[in-house]
Amino acid sequence: MIEGSDATGAGWRPMTVTDLPEVDAIARAVHPGFPERPEVFAERLALFPAGCLILERDGEAAGYLLSHPWHAGAPPPLDSLLGRLPPVATTYYLHDIALLPPGRGTGAAAAALPHLVRQARIAGADNLSLVAVNNSAAFWQRHGFVAADAPGLADKLASYGEDALYMWSMIAS
Repeated sequence: MIEGSDATGAGWRPMTVTDLPEVDAIARAVHPGFPERPEVFAERLALFPAGCLILERDGEAAGYLLSHPWHAGAPPPLDSLLGRLPPVATTYYLHDIALLPPGRGTGAAAAALPHLVRQARIAGADNLSLVAVNNSAAFWQRHGFVAADAPGLADKLASYGEDALYMWSMIAS
């Protein structure tokens, strides 16, 4: 397990290729309004395996996390392939964290934050960024994220839905 194992039996572990069918099923269950092709998940895992985790609870997949180095202020559109990662990252981007009901309320999302910070530092980024959807902005604000604005951001967020909010957090040195 990475970190975040707790009394509920939930904990994060590295994602493998054999997890991809479960990742797709979890994504369809948690984000039915934001479909992404299985190829998107496979590409993220291939490009940056250190940023891809599975949440297990009692031996069952209860969620996943996809993250990678990226360009600040430029979240990739949903359901898009990246092709490659930037040679110099200006942010560490949390593409998605999706939790099934058994993974919710376990503190799993908060427990994944130290892993994200560690990966950001390894990638040379001094901040984390994400697009908050499904009314999750308040959760991210409690963990130090603030809303950010950048030129052209509204167009980039269009694929994420009406309540989408680009957020970032500086990493303490």
